[in-house]
Amino acid sequence: MSKRINKIVLWVYLITLGSLTSCLPKQEVLRGPQASAPPAQTSGSMPSGTSMRPGTSNIGWQYIETYKSIAIEEMNRHGIPASIKLAQGILESGNGTSRLAVEANNHFGIKCTTDWSGGRSYHDDDAENDCFRVYSRAEESFRDHSQFLLRRRYEKLFTLRPNDYRGWARGLKEAGYATNPRYADLLIDLIERYELHQFDTPNRRTAQRPVPPTPQTAPADHRVEDERHTPSQARALKIHEVTSGETLISIAPKYGLTPQEIIQINGLRNGDLHPGQLLVVSKM
Repeated sequence: MSKRINKIVLWVYLITLGSLTSCLPKQEVLRGPQASAPPAQTSGSMPSGTSMRPGTSNIGWQYIETYKSIAIEEMNRHGIPASIKLAQGILESGNGTSRLAVEANNHFGIKCTTDWSGGRSYHDDDAENDCFRVYSRAEESFRDHSQFLLRRRYEKLFTLRPNDYRGWARGLKEAGYATNPRYADLLIDLIERYELHQFDTPNRRTAQRPVPPTPQTAPADHRVEDERHTPSQARALKIHEVTSGETLISIAPKYGLTPQEIIQINGLRNGDLHPGQLLVVSKM
């Protein structure tokens, strides 16, 4: 009789324990300031366990889902392609994980100018202790990026068709937005990998959710197409997304490169890397 009672007590205990644990909150992953961090998982991100096209990641899809609306809003207001703004944000901020994005909400690497009266953050870049702008929210960075481009230096870009993301990418590089020699190729490649050009419809009011490629449709090797080249002449552009603990010494051998070659290809000032950073790992 006592054994039977013990079994009943144990059975009730297990049922109660299961009910309690099912009510516990899901564990959350903290990524820094709430305003600048993409959500841990969104309906627009790649489902876990799904094979992805090289150069894309869950955090990349999350970044797009988080900031596509502000990118489209700024496109409608100023004429800057949403695809360009999103690609620059992904590249400059390492999908929102760079120190500058996390600590300063600066997603575009915009430095201080003489007319800048906002917050300042100092990091080594082209020079030691370079001054970068600080924003209270990531959305302010997206809006200030538009204002930053509305100057004589970039005026030729606004004569391009609103859906000419390739022209915009090349124009930004030619105007000196970045020192990376492959900057235009990187932007074009990101836009085509994530199909960001779908957002470049002027006066668009709503943002459709980007559709991640499935294992059946994702190509084995993605190429940057150039209207000046035939498909057989298209340039292959391999991109590596840095993960926690990786260094140039550990990354370089995977692609038959030396650390110095990766530094040269990407126009890096030094060998410091951060998780989420995108590196070109195909030779020029």
